[in-house]
Amino acid sequence: MRASYFRGRKMPYGLCLFDLDGTLTDPKPGILKSFQYALSALGVEGEAADPSLLIGPPLREAIRGLYGLSEPETERAVAKYREYYSEAGLFENDVYPGIRELLRALADSKVTLAVATSKASVYTNRILSRFGLDGFFSFVSGDELDGSLTKNGKRDIIRAALDALDPGREMRAVMIGDRRHDITGAREMGIDSIGVLWGYGSRDELEAAGATRIAASMEELPGMILS
Repeated sequence: MRASYFRGRKMPYGLCLFDLDGTLTDPKPGILKSFQYALSALGVEGEAADPSLLIGPPLREAIRGLYGLSEPETERAVAKYREYYSEAGLFENDVYPGIRELLRALADSKVTLAVATSKASVYTNRILSRFGLDGFFSFVSGDELDGSLTKNGKRDIIRAALDALDPGREMRAVMIGDRRHDITGAREMGIDSIGVLWGYGSRDELEAAGATRIAASMEELPGMILS
């Protein structure tokens, strides 16, 4: 749908990219248990860090930054994390109340929906399928297991979704997420962003990152997207 169709007024968003963790689902139990499993395997004492520091950043960035690990230690921690996460942790997770209704309303309004997440695609697809969300999305853009698509933040994840669904950049697109990585990646790719407050980022974080708009509740999102 081209902007000229709307005769000078701003067109609604035709393409919505959704973050996964902290936006569509609450992954806290599984992620914390997976981190604790990895830290124990490395002999690191204490509990896993504050969830707001663990949920959102790419996995290697979170592990290396929080625990001051070397490159080999980080890779070992990632491997141990995934031992637990791939079997149990990814399903210790809950869909936020209202998400299915939101996605259904957007799909009924002919909005193209995609997932753009720093999580590896292999896990993302399993989560979406388990919780019955996969049918809403035309494309899933996630990281590789080696972390190669998140070395520059989230912009390459967002770019892949845009290239797949709107290569001519004809649709007005928006990235919806709860952390600064979502907002920064959207800005770097030249699209709008909506920060959401039911996840693990704060209003201050999202505003500082330059969110186009901020949704305090899920009920606010349809109006922001469709008008």
